[in-house]
Amino acid sequence: MIKKYIGLLSSVIVAFCCIQTVVGQNKLVDRVVATVGSSIILQSDVEMQYAQYLAQGEKPNDDMKCYLLQQLVTQKLLSQQAMIDSIEVSEAEVDDNLNRRMQVMVRQAGGKERLEEFLNRSLLQYKEEMRSSVAEQLKAQKMQQNIVTTINVTPQEVKTYFNGLNQDSLPYFNTEVEIGEIVINPELTKEEKEQFRQKAEGYRQQVLNGSDFGTVARLYSEDGSAPYGGELGFATRDSYVKEFSAMAFKLKEGEISPVFETMYGFHFLQVLQRRGEEVNVRHLLIKKKPTSASLERAKAKIDSIYDKVTQGKISFHAAASQYSDNNETKYTGGMIMNEEDHSGLIPVDRLDRETFTAIDPLEVGQYSKSFLSKDRMDNQVYKFMYLKSRVAPHKANLEQDFAKIQEAARQDKINRKLSEWFEQRKENTFIDINSDFMQCDELKLWINKDEALAAH
Repeated sequence: MIKKYIGLLSSVIVAFCCIQTVVGQNKLVDRVVATVGSSIILQSDVEMQYAQYLAQGEKPNDDMKCYLLQQLVTQKLLSQQAMIDSIEVSEAEVDDNLNRRMQVMVRQAGGKERLEEFLNRSLLQYKEEMRSSVAEQLKAQKMQQNIVTTINVTPQEVKTYFNGLNQDSLPYFNTEVEIGEIVINPELTKEEKEQFRQKAEGYRQQVLNGSDFGTVARLYSEDGSAPYGGELGFATRDSYVKEFSAMAFKLKEGEISPVFETMYGFHFLQVLQRRGEEVNVRHLLIKKKPTSASLERAKAKIDSIYDKVTQGKISFHAAASQYSDNNETKYTGGMIMNEEDHSGLIPVDRLDRETFTAIDPLEVGQYSKSFLSKDRMDNQVYKFMYLKSRVAPHKANLEQDFAKIQEAARQDKINRKLSEWFEQRKENTFIDINSDFMQCDELKLWINKDEALAAH
C-alpha cells in the first residue's frame, strides 16, 4: 500500500518525449480521466507519460497507464498543497530542469535536428509548451521534500526495524571495501593553454565578422549546450562558476564577451536577455586538453607523493588533504563515500573497472601503483588507491551493516509518513476517477468504497 502512494517522485519527474506528436498521429480525442480538488487530469497527460515509457524501450503494457495515472493523482495533491504553503519554484529552476531534459532527448533522438523534425516544432517552442507542467512537478517534489525533510531515526529505531524484519530473508551483501584515492590533475602551462585560447578566439572572430553565434556554437562548442546553439536558459549569478558569472552579469543584452578562462576551458558568451536577477546567455566552450608534457609532470608528481606515503614520510590522509586535486575526497582524507547510504563501505560490483583492477590484488593497508584514469567530467587524471578494509560477503547484520540498515529504516519511516499524509489529503480532497480506470489496483486507493463496489 505504501509503495502505491509514494511511487511518485522517485519516478514521476519523467522526461517528456514527443507526446504531442504521438497524440496528433493517433488523433486522440482528449477527455478528463481524473479530478483532484480543483484540478483535472486529461487522457493526454497519461498518454504523454506512457509515450515516454515506450520511448525508453519498454514493451506496450496498458496496465502501466494505471500506475501513471496514480502518479499524476499524487502529484496533483502535492502541488496543490505546495500552493497553499506558498512553495514556489523559480524560473531558473524550471529552465535548468528543462535544459537537462532537452539534452537527454537530443541524445536519444540522435541530434537536435532529428528531434525537432520528430516533434514538428523547435526545441524552444517545445520547452515553452512543457514549462507549466514541469513547474508543477518541481513544486510537488519540493512539497514532498518538505514533508519528510526532518525525518531521522535513532539507534533504537534502527534496531527495532531490523529485529522486525524476516530474519530468514535478510539480504546477502557482496564483498565491500573501504577505499581512498589521491588524484593529480595534469596542469597546463600558460604556453600550453594558448592553443586552446586561440581556437576559441578564432570562433569568436567568426561571430564578430557576421556568422550566426548559434550556428557556430552548434558546430564547434564542446559544451553540452552545443545542440541548443550554446543557449543556457535563465539562471542566477550563483548558477555558474565565478569567472562565468562575472562576465555574464556585467555585459549588456546582445554584447559579446572576450574569450575568458574557467576551470572548464576557454569561453566567450553573449547575453541574450536579462530578467531581474537572472540572465539568459549563450556561449561557446573549448575545453583544455592535457598535453603529453603535462601528463608526464602529473605522473612525476603523483609518484613522488606515492613514495612519501609508502615510505612513511606522510600519512595517506594528510597527503590527500594536502595534495589531491579531487575536491570531493580531499576533505575526507582521500576516502570515497558510498553515496547511497553515506557510509565508507562500497560494494565491489559497483566500482568502475579501473578502480576494481587497482584494488583487487591489494592486501588491507596497501596502496596501488599510480595509473591514468578519468574523473567525472571525463578529464584525464593520475591517481593511486588505498585499501583500508575489505568485508567478506555476508548476511545483513547490525554490527557490520548499521549504516545500510539505518538508511533502510529511515526510508521506511519516510514511506509511512508520506502514506499518512496522503491518507489525510484523500479524506479532505474531492477525488474522482473515470470509470475506465476503476479496475486498476493502483487507483483503488483513491476510489471510495461505494464507487469500488459499483465498479464491480
